[in-house]
Amino acid sequence: MSSSQSPRRDARRNHERLLIEAKHLFAERGIDAPLDELAARAGVGAGTVYRHFPNRDALVRELYDDAVADLAEFAPQFLNAETGWRAIELWLERVSGWLAASPHLQAVMARVAELDPDHRPAAEFAPMMDAVVARAQAEGSLRDDVTAVDLSVMVDMLGSLGQYGDAYLPFRRRQLGIVLDGLRARPDLTPLPGDGQAFDEFHDMSHARAPKRTPR
Repeated sequence: MSSSQSPRRDARRNHERLLIEAKHLFAERGIDAPLDELAARAGVGAGTVYRHFPNRDALVRELYDDAVADLAEFAPQFLNAETGWRAIELWLERVSGWLAASPHLQAVMARVAELDPDHRPAAEFAPMMDAVVARAQAEGSLRDDVTAVDLSVMVDMLGSLGQYGDAYLPFRRRQLGIVLDGLRARPDLTPLPGDGQAFDEFHDMSHARAPKRTPR
């Protein structure tokens, strides 16, 4: 191994460690938690933090873009599911579980919405979500009055159970089962009231709902 490879590998390792510890720190203490504490948790000097992330906003943006990349990795699972209903099950289960394990994310989403309201990479998933819903409805497994945004709201609701900590996560599947049962098409359904929310409205709402927190 050349002498230049080791520093690059160390830099990559430090970068990944900083991202991991930032998720924990922001989940525990909010998006404005001291970056000196991040350095301490990652076992690096403060200068290393700023070499990787010149300011807090750069760190927040990378955490956000990493989350979007995670979502992109889910998409083939849904599109390639054996049935439309299985795609719905996977969507609610996988994405809500990911959200529950990512309690830092809501604050990150809200901060990015403040920094750059026109940065909307999640919009690229809207056609995929609509296609999954249309497939399940065409096969008669998903009720006809449910929209992709309805499912996204349910994912958020299930994902919010992460606020109760790891102790609650084993019970999350109970709520998932209740939600899935309510989504199944059957002849005795009560029609849903009103029209579903537009995707753009939901996107803006979901990115702005996190309360602002200050470090203790």
